[in-house]
Amino acid sequence: MNAETQVPTPCVKVCKLDPDTGYCLGCFRTREEVANWLTMTDDEKRAVWASFEARQEEMLRSLRGEA
Repeated sequence: MNAETQVPTPCVKVCKLDPDTGYCLGCFRTREEVANWLTMTDDEKRAVWASFEARQEEMLRSLRGEA
């Protein structure tokens, strides 16, 4: 596998976990996803990327105090 086909990291170097959702405020990954990123398959990484929109919405609801 070469660098052109690898799934890029979503890290934006803002590493702080939201206490309510458990997602990083910068990249929306969980602590486990951050720790395991280098050993995940490309399909696993794509699944994480695919979850970001829903995670962003969940985090926004949490910040607004919505259930």
